[in-house]
Amino acid sequence: MRALDRRLMLTTTIAGTIAGTIAGRLPANAQTTPADTDWTSYGGNLAYWRYAPLDQINADNFNKLQIAWHFKTANFGPRPEYQLQCTPLLIKGRLYATVGTRRDVVCLDGATGEIIWVHKTIEEGARAAHSPRRLSGRGVGYWTDGNAERILYVTIGYQLCSLDAKTGLPDTSFGENGIVDLKKDDDQDLDPDTADIGLHTAPTIARNVVIIGAAHTAGNTPAVKDNAKGYVRGFDVKTGKRKWIFHTIPMKGEFGYDTWLKPGQAEAAGNTGCWNQISADEELGLAYLGIELPTGDQMGIYRAGDNLFSDSIVAVDIETGKRKWHYQMVHHGLWDYDVPCAAILCDLPHNGRTIKALCQPTKQAFLFVLDRETGKPVWPIPEVKVPKGDVPGEWYSPTQPQPTKPPPVDRQGITKDDLIDFTPELHQKALEIASHYKLGPVYTAPIMGKKDGPIGVINLPGYIGGVNWPGGSYDPDTYTVYTYSQTNPLTAGSIIPNPDHTRGAFDYVHASPPSDIPRAYYPSVDGLPIIKPPYGRITATNLADGTQTWQIAHGETPDEIRNHPALKGVKIPRTGMMGKISPLTTKSLVICGDPEMYTDETGTKGARLRAYDKATGAEKGAVFMPGQQSGSPMTYMLNGKQYIVLAVSGRGVDAQFIAFRL
Repeated sequence: MRALDRRLMLTTTIAGTIAGTIAGRLPANAQTTPADTDWTSYGGNLAYWRYAPLDQINADNFNKLQIAWHFKTANFGPRPEYQLQCTPLLIKGRLYATVGTRRDVVCLDGATGEIIWVHKTIEEGARAAHSPRRLSGRGVGYWTDGNAERILYVTIGYQLCSLDAKTGLPDTSFGENGIVDLKKDDDQDLDPDTADIGLHTAPTIARNVVIIGAAHTAGNTPAVKDNAKGYVRGFDVKTGKRKWIFHTIPMKGEFGYDTWLKPGQAEAAGNTGCWNQISADEELGLAYLGIELPTGDQMGIYRAGDNLFSDSIVAVDIETGKRKWHYQMVHHGLWDYDVPCAAILCDLPHNGRTIKALCQPTKQAFLFVLDRETGKPVWPIPEVKVPKGDVPGEWYSPTQPQPTKPPPVDRQGITKDDLIDFTPELHQKALEIASHYKLGPVYTAPIMGKKDGPIGVINLPGYIGGVNWPGGSYDPDTYTVYTYSQTNPLTAGSIIPNPDHTRGAFDYVHASPPSDIPRAYYPSVDGLPIIKPPYGRITATNLADGTQTWQIAHGETPDEIRNHPALKGVKIPRTGMMGKISPLTTKSLVICGDPEMYTDETGTKGARLRAYDKATGAEKGAVFMPGQQSGSPMTYMLNGKQYIVLAVSGRGVDAQFIAFRL
């Protein structure tokens, strides 16, 4: 590490001890007390099931849950935290999480929420200030060889840190004093202060390899064409030495380079990172990378061709990083339908045998189910012809892969029949607004926005619709995957000229919608969504036969709809709520919090943690939370008690972890 870097990096650890032994020792009557359990990775395991076969908390007693403890994170970092997305880990009675706007790491007693230790990595100057992915992030990774225990995480300034899990002190045998600078990369020249690259997800650790992806500033109107490339790397968990690198944009001579059709475009392109969580199969020795779009999420005139490995699942060897197979889910993406979450790994009965499969939820609401050994589809995924746009110089893929099974977990494409119809008057207004836009099926390409119409394309789902970064959960007993999705359209299809480059470096950029159109043409109806509910739903999909078991609206009807003057006296069924959340599955329940707050019949504003029968979708209970779910829930057994812990935060809400138990 250069002397300048050392001066800019101050690492301190506040370590404490709890008197006596850590909570988690089994009592003498252990034969009748449930054994303690752990939650060792962001998804519960490397297969990302987000599942635990626990049933102390069940349908009969869910409404009796009480808050065992809560841990507020507002005082960590230089300013209050409002967006806590972390899923904590629980190992041997200790809970580990990232918190606060500076991304500190805390170790808490899993039974009481008391602090055991805090680690602060303080990055001064431009490095943290210019980071594209700030705030507390989504968590940490854990590793042990049965003796040593380590907690690993990525700082706001894109540095990989290894800490002793018992004390919170840096592991001095890892990198330089416990730190590997991820901006020091032999394969590209990255400025340590200003390079647009970072990471907010938790590291994946498999076979003693720490796998690290990359994230960038959202690319709808890119500031630069030649942004940093989001390569994926593997590091030795003990030493921090780089073992391998996978080029998500192939270099000349590498597989996939010829899918960038014009000379120099692969070299000039940036992004194409793996910003989501990464699942791994240690038995097969494979990690499954979900790769995002290149620079220019909805505009691709500088990247002709299919653009491998964008919008793809890539299976790489955990030890070497070598590609074993890939599957591209969107060719030459123009919708920001990048891979949002970890693939779920599962073994399924199929045609008289058991196959090793993976299920990849997507923003466009498809579940891609593939053989995880070979990458071949479990059910046919034909190439379907899709509409082209009219952007000058754009390259359009004539087809896109669309699974025949399972069914989509949310609505796809939009017609007049999808427009809001709470009242005839509202429906008529929706028809008038929609007449200024192009409507069509999923993968309707962006068009040039025109003031006299069409203004653009209304895509459903939009790029924050469908399943997003929290992903899904999986029940191995019934081969069922549970997903939360939001039915959220977007006018992503408005492209406008940018001749003076005031909106970034590209000659054409996305606008949503163009700034000179009348406000009356914006795609909402008197402040209401332009489409029909439900707006948030949980879907149970059986992966053994590719069918949907049930689907329900999740969350209450938002205040904005219930209190809207145009709907006074109109009976509105539960609409569900929009957000970015994921369910937890236990032995008998699917558990998920509301993604928005609402005002209940007593005038109290808050949210609910809800439980559904996992076989039928029937709601079995709900308990109050002071804010909406913002981080995915996890569960564990400790000292004979089952806990459910999740993050809540949002506008006007103290960011905090809440632990429920009976």
